[in-house]
Amino acid sequence: MKRITAVSGLVAAGGLLAASFTGAANAAPKFTTSAKLNTPAQAAATLEFWTSDGGANLKAADPFGLEHKRVPKHVSTGGPAADGKPGVVPATADIPAAAAKTKNVNLPKSTGRVFFVVGDDLYSCSASSVQSTYKNLVATAGHCVYDPVGNTGTLDKWIFVPGYYQGKSPWGVYIGKQAFTHYDWDVYEDADRDYAFVTVYNGIARSKGQWIDVGPLGAKVGGQGLAYNQAVGKATYVFGYPTMAHEDGDYAYTGHTLKYCYGKTQYPLVESSVKVEEHVALRCSMTGGASGGPWLIGYSSNRRLGYINGVTSLGGDTDGNLRSDLITSPYFDSETFGVYKAAAPLWSGSIVKKDGTLGLTEVK
Repeated sequence: MKRITAVSGLVAAGGLLAASFTGAANAAPKFTTSAKLNTPAQAAATLEFWTSDGGANLKAADPFGLEHKRVPKHVSTGGPAADGKPGVVPATADIPAAAAKTKNVNLPKSTGRVFFVVGDDLYSCSASSVQSTYKNLVATAGHCVYDPVGNTGTLDKWIFVPGYYQGKSPWGVYIGKQAFTHYDWDVYEDADRDYAFVTVYNGIARSKGQWIDVGPLGAKVGGQGLAYNQAVGKATYVFGYPTMAHEDGDYAYTGHTLKYCYGKTQYPLVESSVKVEEHVALRCSMTGGASGGPWLIGYSSNRRLGYINGVTSLGGDTDGNLRSDLITSPYFDSETFGVYKAAAPLWSGSIVKKDGTLGLTEVK
């Protein structure tokens, strides 16, 4: 997770605008950029790379992180402002709630790890399924899709594993098809736009010696809703797979199990050495590997669903004890929703043929 150093509840239902993305895809706004990740022809090699030898490469992946700087003191200097009315995209409706209410925090099935390759190195981030027309969309950080350091374009062999646990993929492997980011992230590495939405092919799993199609991502694990132009200060759950050691050398996390933080968002310090002016912050000790994890408001432990209102982008140490204690997310506004809308209506399809080999099986 990129770490910086000098760094209740939804609006009443009647005040929310439920967004619609059904029907034909609208023309993408000018601030949206997109790029292919894996073609059907590349899918077989990508899948084999990550799943061979018992998923050894999955276990070997390092957390993808950017520069770390230390914040001497957290000082609020104002922050982001909505650029329109608050709105939400509802979460998926076909995931049943738990039979009885619980006081425990049930972790979302929709959160998982993203894996990709930069040069010869293996890396991972966190991400979440988000509701879309064909239930095939992932939300994550922009730096978990485009490499802002090497400026090499989209990251190679990109996959999403929801519910990742100890090297296992209980809900299948979802190969990335197309990535959508904000132009300012892609071109200027503007951390205020450090978010991305990625379409994925139907999930793939191994059964009786051959690959099988396990269906669309959202049909398998559900899809979180999306919220934008919301007030700062809401109670928020942040989920992710922290992996990196704290700066003092302590490995508090392994990256093999899902973790969460909870609190109310606040305005972060505006950090001049990083292009950050419109982030929100949360007190949290997550480290590298948690990048891209969802920030959920209105989260229901019974349904394991809520509204993604941010993704982990930066982190820092605010008290100088060499341990991470703050994370930040870009503020989700109408332009975030615009990038989402460009990706949400797009179809991906299955890449598993009847004989268990890989290749596009249907054209839409």
